[in-house]
Amino acid sequence: MATKNDGIIQKATTAQAAPARPEAELNTLIKQMQGEIKKALPSVITPERFTRMVLTAVRNTPKLAQCDKMSFLAAMMTAAQLGVEPNTPLGQAYLLPFWNSKRQCNEVQFQLGYKGLIDLAYRSGEVETIQAHCVYENDDFEYEYGLEPKLSHKPAKGEKGEFVGAYAVFRTKSGGYGFDYMSSYEIEQHAAKYSQSYGKGYSPWKTNFEEMAKKTVIKRVLKYAPLKTDFVKAVAQDSTIKQELAADMFEVSDVSYVETDITEVEPAEEAAENV
Repeated sequence: MATKNDGIIQKATTAQAAPARPEAELNTLIKQMQGEIKKALPSVITPERFTRMVLTAVRNTPKLAQCDKMSFLAAMMTAAQLGVEPNTPLGQAYLLPFWNSKRQCNEVQFQLGYKGLIDLAYRSGEVETIQAHCVYENDDFEYEYGLEPKLSHKPAKGEKGEFVGAYAVFRTKSGGYGFDYMSSYEIEQHAAKYSQSYGKGYSPWKTNFEEMAKKTVIKRVLKYAPLKTDFVKAVAQDSTIKQELAADMFEVSDVSYVETDITEVEPAEEAAENV
């Protein structure tokens, strides 16, 4: 039975000749998808630049070429529709390889970086300012919730000491504001409960713990911000694995919790270094 996704999937899976190397095969599929990439991208990124970034990601992280092709293309198109740069030093988003023990294959997960989350918040048009900061044991830091909430943070001028937590603040264009703080214990408990990669092999929680901490508290504080539905839908794409393509990737179900038992691919160090 034909579906609305058939045209897109056919473009992604039809190759003139099967290249010998997985990387060359994936590069061919990416180039075949340029038309769909162009239609998906917002004006903040050109199709040529986005395609170069994806090809570079494959070159720098060879394990991506060994992943299920549809999951890679789905993660790529999710990044394109959100208008975030995947696997670049900007830290907006990542295409990460994972092992699915049930399907016995590697799959690609789309993951937002905290800078991508901030960028999406600004693009929503509702936020005037949003920031996230880490707190260390030698900082002068105080906060208080209630009818008259207070937040004061003076970073240590010398040795920072151990990481003790992170907070995020926002102010809307209408004058509303809010903040939230999470201790290091709360952040780690949250990661252990909700992150598929926490505590396993390669994980951004091991290579970029403080950035992941800031991302966690930003996501929590923005639940209280009066943001539009489009932003909420965008954030819902974080840490998803998909097995279908669609003109609107928001409509495609995340299979990572339903069908997969996911651990990082090996060798883990390779992905960590290249991403």
